[in-house]
Amino acid sequence: MTLILTHEKTDFDAVASQLGAKKLYPEATPLLPRAVNRNVQQFLNLYWDMLPFVRADDWRRRPIDRVILVDTQTVGNVRGLSAHPTVHVIDHHLGQPSKPGWTYQVEAVGATTTLLVERLGAHGLVLTPEEATLLLLGIYEDTGGLTYDTTTVRDVRAVARLLEAGAQLGVARRFLNIALSEAQQQLYDLLLRQVEWLRIEERPIAVAAAVAPTGFDDEISSVAHRLREALTPDGLFVLVQLGDGVQLVARSAVDEIDAGLVARALGGGGHSRAAAAMIVGGRLPAVVAQVRDVLSEAVLPTLRVAAIMSHGVLTVAATARIAEVAALMQKHGHEGYPVIDERQERVVGLVTRRAVDRAMSHEMGGQPVSRIMRAGNITVRPSDSIERVQELMAAEGWGQIPVLAEQGSRGAGEPGSGWPIGIVTRTDVLGALFKQPPELPESDLRPLLARSFSPALWAVVRVVSETAAQLRMPIYFVGGLVRDLLLGKPPMDLDIVVEGDAIRLVEELSARFGGEVHSHGRFGTAKWSLGDGQYTAIESAARVSAQNGGGEGEQAAAAPAQIDFVTARKEFYRRPTALPDVEPGSIKLDLHRRDFTINTLAIRLDGAHLGQLLDFYGGRRDLRRGIIRVLHSLSFVDDPTRILRAVRLEQRLGFTLEEGTAELIDAALPLLDRVTGERIRNEIELALTEANPIQVMERLDALGVLRHLHPDLSWRPETAAVFGRIPAYADHPLWGPVYRSSPAVFFYFAVWLAPFAPPIPEQVARRLRVRKATLQDLLALDSLRTALSRLSGDAGLAPFSSESAKSADVPSAPEPRPSEIVRALEPFALRTLLTARLLDLSLRINEWLDRYVAEWRAVRPLITGDDLRRAGLSPGPIYSRILDRLLAARLDGEVTDEAGERALLEEWVGSK
Repeated sequence: MTLILTHEKTDFDAVASQLGAKKLYPEATPLLPRAVNRNVQQFLNLYWDMLPFVRADDWRRRPIDRVILVDTQTVGNVRGLSAHPTVHVIDHHLGQPSKPGWTYQVEAVGATTTLLVERLGAHGLVLTPEEATLLLLGIYEDTGGLTYDTTTVRDVRAVARLLEAGAQLGVARRFLNIALSEAQQQLYDLLLRQVEWLRIEERPIAVAAAVAPTGFDDEISSVAHRLREALTPDGLFVLVQLGDGVQLVARSAVDEIDAGLVARALGGGGHSRAAAAMIVGGRLPAVVAQVRDVLSEAVLPTLRVAAIMSHGVLTVAATARIAEVAALMQKHGHEGYPVIDERQERVVGLVTRRAVDRAMSHEMGGQPVSRIMRAGNITVRPSDSIERVQELMAAEGWGQIPVLAEQGSRGAGEPGSGWPIGIVTRTDVLGALFKQPPELPESDLRPLLARSFSPALWAVVRVVSETAAQLRMPIYFVGGLVRDLLLGKPPMDLDIVVEGDAIRLVEELSARFGGEVHSHGRFGTAKWSLGDGQYTAIESAARVSAQNGGGEGEQAAAAPAQIDFVTARKEFYRRPTALPDVEPGSIKLDLHRRDFTINTLAIRLDGAHLGQLLDFYGGRRDLRRGIIRVLHSLSFVDDPTRILRAVRLEQRLGFTLEEGTAELIDAALPLLDRVTGERIRNEIELALTEANPIQVMERLDALGVLRHLHPDLSWRPETAAVFGRIPAYADHPLWGPVYRSSPAVFFYFAVWLAPFAPPIPEQVARRLRVRKATLQDLLALDSLRTALSRLSGDAGLAPFSSESAKSADVPSAPEPRPSEIVRALEPFALRTLLTARLLDLSLRINEWLDRYVAEWRAVRPLITGDDLRRAGLSPGPIYSRILDRLLAARLDGEVTDEAGERALLEEWVGSK
């Protein structure tokens, strides 16, 4: 039997998801939890006869072998549930660990109901108006009527489908705005009187705690909803003592406060905007203290003025003539200046270019600037938040805000000091603070390109150059390709950036020379796939010969099967550590979004510009000096994974981190906590596949990167010797096939984590969101070492122990039989066994592992189940026991042929 289950304190998203699952799985039974929110219960009471639910009180125990979980990933206590049911999860709460054997559909949408509505539409299933209305309620409640930031386009489309199916907005409105019960109103009043306001990272957070009125048995989420409407905090945390436990309801109105993190810390769950927890046995004062402690982790650090301000600000005196200010603006190109009262040593206003231009047009150049300035003492401090700057700009209309020194410190004008030490502008706030130096005229790099590419590839460059020139589209080689060319290394990939329409350029090339085009209009990218026929036509068109170009040496880059074209882009980060928003832009803006100066070099390719080097950000200078430098002070704040890329480049190229960049890395390390595990894992895997991963890992450890992935994580020097052995196993006569059947990075990853005691490897693997199979095989390594320790009698068996290997000729326990070794090793994946072999645990264990792979794992008894049946044995568990004993006898040399097996079998059968 199949049950459709959800969580207690059931809201509309949960019960609507149960309905959707019932439509998809008609044979399943949607069993309601005992605790259902009051507005949900009122809806069900009204429409009960039209809906397929079963109440908890009406459930009669039946064997349940399959469960469909919706809007939750936890199976509750249900009578009749088997010990190991088949479980399928449909949910929108991300970040929860998966359970072995379960299947999942977990996607980032505003409501789980949305996932069900999409599948209903895909199956062409028809909804009644009542069903459509319940599904609509599910989406509306979890997305705040499609207003929460977690709402996606998919939620909106699902609502549109439901309205088309007859969902009633009036009914939805009625049940989403239900009045509080008398008991809920009493609780609301208690909570409102006892609200504690916290301000963390400039975020107003309300913590409301109270003991529930006597006999209270209603749901609390509606009370929390009313409190949020009344108080309008950025974060609301409601805690209610209910008998011998505390109920937490958490809500967040901003991305910077993670309500789910707080709930999970207290044993609950949910997503970043809405979450809950029941702390059984908790007492209100202690739980409130826990919430306060966890909030410091749940609130993202605020970006401060100090991180984006410009130091050394130009000011003008209130007595300066307007004509003098106009000349300053003409000379420096500034849009405004703080106005200073020199006697009082304080900011008294701001003068803008617009005001100066208007005054000059009215021939007011001789008047003091105080006549036209925006009066006011509007300033910020370096420690102020960016939100404070935005508030001032919006309220006062100032596009530039002077920055004063922190109170208690001395600043620009001494002694007070009310003189500005810097300024922060709208451009700074938008994250676009950069100064573009003029383009540098460089020597022609055309000969270098010709030497570095094969004749066929150089011909491609020539025809692409000519075609782009005809379309008046500037095109470029950029980034790592240019860097490697200048370092004398053959380029590995061929990517071309287009200022214009990349897809149109590739389609024109395909029309002329053939080849397939694969484009993505949304991203402005296209791939041009080339075969031998296309290269022949291109070489003919370019008339390439040994005299006019094309490298012939070993360093010449070979012709690739496809070439990538991408439209030049600009990007900006909405918040630290987030993935950037990308828009079409110029080549300057495209290069400015790169990680390091040595990756900001470009070579223009179109027409007469072929071979022109562009270096806006000093990349060639840093390349010559051998240093890794970021483009701006917020680079690692925007994307902390650049920390790992900086180390990889530094070690690969033999460069050094520029001093300021190293300081920025140190300051940005805590931001790694906010980066998804997948992104960090990808960088770690790239580090482990470098030509010398040992140097990369040592450097990551020295910089403190590994400790920010887990406080006990590090690089162990003894691991280097094992890393050095790993590549040789690719061609090992025995273990080579095992090594080649798995990505090499698995062995580096497993060996890196091997020295650490549980639960560190599991915690690191889960933090990095490793794949399920990888996690299982990684964790199995500890179990394998335990099994080998028992066999060898060495309870202190440790990885990398060269001493144990040397002393292994003197066994600390009797030599185990081959059947015992096979029984111990059989449960483990071959790559887990190879990892143990790499660790070189002892000579004795190495021999066991080698013989298992080479001989023992292939041994099978010649007698089969058919033989047992013919011998008169009834099928059952005894078959497995007999066959296992026969296998052990063959492994241990007790029998060597079929006759011996039959004799042994007859002896056993006779004894029975």
